[in-house]
Amino acid sequence: MLQCKKYNAIDDTDYDAQRAQLKAMLGSVGEKVWIGKTFNCDNGKKIFIGDNFTGNYNLTILDIREVYIGDNVMIGPNTLISTVGHPLSPMGRRKHFGIAKPIRIGNDVWIGGNVTILPGVTIGNNVVIAAGAVVTKDIPDNTLVGGVPAKKIKDIENDTL
Repeated sequence: MLQCKKYNAIDDTDYDAQRAQLKAMLGSVGEKVWIGKTFNCDNGKKIFIGDNFTGNYNLTILDIREVYIGDNVMIGPNTLISTVGHPLSPMGRRKHFGIAKPIRIGNDVWIGGNVTILPGVTIGNNVVIAAGAVVTKDIPDNTLVGGVPAKKIKDIENDTL
């Protein structure tokens, strides 16, 4: 995408230019948002990011459908958020059919490095996703998950209440 190419060409220390480009290319951008290089997305305008967001290096968001990211979210390097998949049917794949579903990520979420989030997933508030996890199903609030596919490891305390 041309907009991502423009973003990735901005000097790493020019935060004002980075913010201006993110505001121009994404659906919405909150305060204190940083995305490392290299950032890739399909459309951009279907990505909505809240306040205090860090998207580490090599973040890819396939936003054929909407991606909503809450406040106080950190995403580790080499993470893929994909709203699009393809049919199990070989005939459907031969025709390049896509199946797209929105993704929602709540507030106070930490997504470790090398995580994959699949179409249609909703991640609750105060969730931690361990590095390397593949998230195939919704994750409730106050939960630590990990593995392939990601499964609940334990409940975590919400100390913001």
